Amino acid sequence: MRRVRSKDTAPEMAVRVLAHRLGYRYRLHRPDLPGKPDLVFSGRRKIIFVHGCFWHQHPACKQAERPASNTEYWNRKLARNIIRDERNIAALVAKGWDVLVIWECEIRNKAGLQERLIEFLGKPSEVRCQS
Repeated sequence: MRRVRSKDTAPEMAVRVLAHRLGYRYRLHRPDLPGKPDLVFSGRRKIIFVHGCFWHQHPACKQAERPASNTEYWNRKLARNIIRDERNIAALVAKGWDVLVIWECEIRNKAGLQERLIEFLGKPSEVRCQS
């Protein structure tokens, strides 16, 4: 499991490339925010998490199937991941951030992903300044 990456994964990179191409600018993995969000749009007070379907247990996703062996270990581990995700999102919302979770399986649909980003973030030129 040492080889499992938490940063710069292929799904995360795909979202980052698309967001940048659309003209959005962001910060990565801010350690001062709960869960070290993947993309932080400070001026917009918006955050995007890019979750792997297996590790974060995307509901009703075929990629989220749990292993048949060592089930006790995997059930505990994956349940902790879900609880941690919920806690981090709740903490961010309580601090006034809007949060979007993009699942690994959703990245294949580039047009749909682009639509979701624009809907969530607004037009790239609509940046609100913090005062």
